[in-house]
Amino acid sequence: MTVTSPQPQTGQPSARPARLIDWLLLIAVTGLVILADQLTKRYVAAHLSPGESWMPLDAIEPVFRFTHVRNTGAAFGIFPGGSSVFLIIAVIVSGIIVFYYRQLPHHAILLRLALGLQLGGALGNVIDRVRQGYVVDFLHVEYWPVFNVADSCIVVGVALLALQILLEERRLARDQEGAGEDAAPADSPEKNAFSG
Repeated sequence: MTVTSPQPQTGQPSARPARLIDWLLLIAVTGLVILADQLTKRYVAAHLSPGESWMPLDAIEPVFRFTHVRNTGAAFGIFPGGSSVFLIIAVIVSGIIVFYYRQLPHHAILLRLALGLQLGGALGNVIDRVRQGYVVDFLHVEYWPVFNVADSCIVVGVALLALQILLEERRLARDQEGAGEDAAPADSPEKNAFSG
């Protein structure tokens, strides 16, 4: 007698296509971030000298402008001069992101998007460090360190990750409240009305 494993119910996707879709989402988001990051950096480097600023709208210039900065430190210019160290850290973080990504459940789209943004941002800056030993920054908001598209995507990815954690905590709290309401306490009026 041959025993076979039960087949999945109709309408349920098999694990293989779902995993392929998950990886395609990561590749697409990461690739788009890297493309946008590298194209904007190349454009700035080609049109502005290091330290030069540009803003065609005079009304915005006191608050925001494009400034070409060569950053040898971490994101937003912190810890300057540590380009090699931050290259190693970025590679390790990228590996951790990929490892964590493969363990996520299929429905965790927000988490997958967040990790894709973070991976794309990390690799965008890695490409700069490998190619030229520094990262090109150019988005200059007054009273804030100059940054780039890759930095922005990392920050947005972290914000989405925090949002997902907050939503999950609220969902768990609602589930616990619902479970508490379903089970009446032993000394509740409903139980006493039917006792002895």
